Amino acid sequence: MSIAGNLKIIHDRIAVAAHKARRDPASVRLVAVSKTQPAEAVTEAARAGQLLFGENYVQEFAAKAAEVKGAVEWHFIGSLQSNKVKYIAGLVALIHSVDRFSLAEEIDRQWGKLGKSCDVLIQVNIAGEATKSGTTSTGLIDLVRSVARLPHLRVRGLMTMPPFFDDPEGARPYFRELRRLAGEITAAAIPDVTMAELSMGMSGDFEAAIEEGATLVRIGTAVFGERQYR
Repeated sequence: MSIAGNLKIIHDRIAVAAHKARRDPASVRLVAVSKTQPAEAVTEAARAGQLLFGENYVQEFAAKAAEVKGAVEWHFIGSLQSNKVKYIAGLVALIHSVDRFSLAEEIDRQWGKLGKSCDVLIQVNIAGEATKSGTTSTGLIDLVRSVARLPHLRVRGLMTMPPFFDDPEGARPYFRELRRLAGEITAAAIPDVTMAELSMGMSGDFEAAIEEGATLVRIGTAVFGERQYR
């Protein structure tokens, strides 16, 4: 199956899941996770109409972004070290993985140098897994309040990565909890904070995520096939 064929299948599945949840399919955006894929694969996907891509590794992303031509939108979705923020400053439209205030400060500093603001999502480690990044559910609202005070950042929602389950239903409670947490933050009415985006769901469980309110689904393997390198 071609990348274009894969994209059609995914969009059809997104539409079915959205309709099941009585949502407009247009309220769900596909982030094609292009980590470990060559620039040619991104270009092929863009020709098929996919213009939003997610990257995990700073060095790989910087090289790839220089190669890919055209009006694509990049999101950074991976764990981000503060000392590497400068390499992506101004190049990404959204960072999904802000999990600590020191990282937010550095993003604020680097975007401030450009005279721009960066939209970010706060990553929440709902399951408390030691192998995954993210603030705790209990620490979330304090982190959001702190980040919201930075002049060059805009908090636009939340992101989570649930534990892996063979059955996507296993991930559903984590998606539901992220939506609940977003509701708590909305109710707190923190200035300049919106919960417009919920980034959750990947190739194996995105339909359950959509049914629980996802607005951004991060799908790689189902778009591009198996990883090409790294």
